[in-house]
Amino acid sequence: MALIPLVEPSQNEMLAQLESKGKRENHFLRMMAHKPEVLKNFVPLYAAIVGPGAADRRTKELVYLTASLTNECPYCSAAHKASARKAGITDEEIHALETEQYRGFSAAERAAIQYARELTESASAVESGEALFRHFNDEQVVEITLVTAMANFTNRFNNGLRLEPEAEP
Repeated sequence: MALIPLVEPSQNEMLAQLESKGKRENHFLRMMAHKPEVLKNFVPLYAAIVGPGAADRRTKELVYLTASLTNECPYCSAAHKASARKAGITDEEIHALETEQYRGFSAAERAAIQYARELTESASAVESGEALFRHFNDEQVVEITLVTAMANFTNRFNNGLRLEPEAEP
């Protein structure tokens, strides 16, 4: 159970707008709505980082899910397993991420996964950065790093406040 109550959409107009676009309630947004100005600015930042860009959607989802699994974040892991599937990542590949069995991924994907894991485990030492540059250009490396950083931000927010995934519809 979350450490503090979630904000109801009736208490925050922006939250109500955001949830009306989705198919169900969003615990993350409801928690962040305790700080309306942060919620207002977070949504476009998240979209700019995780949305379309130089790195493909599949790579971004592999990176986000790797960080979330590394941090043992139930909320982000559940959310990004679902979005990973939409990006074409199979249940077998998700299981491989969970068990750190990366052989079935392409060399580029393995480089991104390992980079995300290392950056998540230790922000000061990332040995796999060189491998990343063999497969991705500068803009893609920046995006992969931003996705990893975003995942770590949301993982810590959710774990720190004990946010639980929404019930399946």
